[in-house]
Amino acid sequence: MSRGPKTTDEGNDRIPVARNPRATHDYHILETHEAGIVLTGTEVKSLRQGKASIKEAYGLVRNGEVWLEGMHITPYEQGNRYNHEPVRGRKLLLHRREIERLIGATEQKGCTLVPLELYFKKGRAKVALALGKGKKVHDRREDLKRRIADREMARAMKSGR
Repeated sequence: MSRGPKTTDEGNDRIPVARNPRATHDYHILETHEAGIVLTGTEVKSLRQGKASIKEAYGLVRNGEVWLEGMHITPYEQGNRYNHEPVRGRKLLLHRREIERLIGATEQKGCTLVPLELYFKKGRAKVALALGKGKKVHDRREDLKRRIADREMARAMKSGR
């Protein structure tokens, strides 16, 4: 009997918990980083049940450390008095060089840290953190038009066979 994480794909050991679908809609993704998260015990148990939301979360560089603000983790049902606050700042674990690169990038105009996905990898909670630059309204419209055109082209190719 194996005690490892349950996976759906044999080669993929990521167990997804939460995604942020608006991130790619609202931001141009420049680069992504994988970061660990400092959590309490009841937060981990609640995450394993899939009760988290990163839709309103954002990354923040404070005192040479990266923090994830605005992430909501529902309190654990059996947590009683040891339960956690649902929305609080959570420290992200990154290498020093990655933090320095993010500090330099976020000081540029319009760049921000956006969480893309929250997942478990080899039993540890991780977040895919992206450096993004905000899209203008016309960029969003162009992306929407391009997706519709691609979908129609794929549909035409499929029916043409």
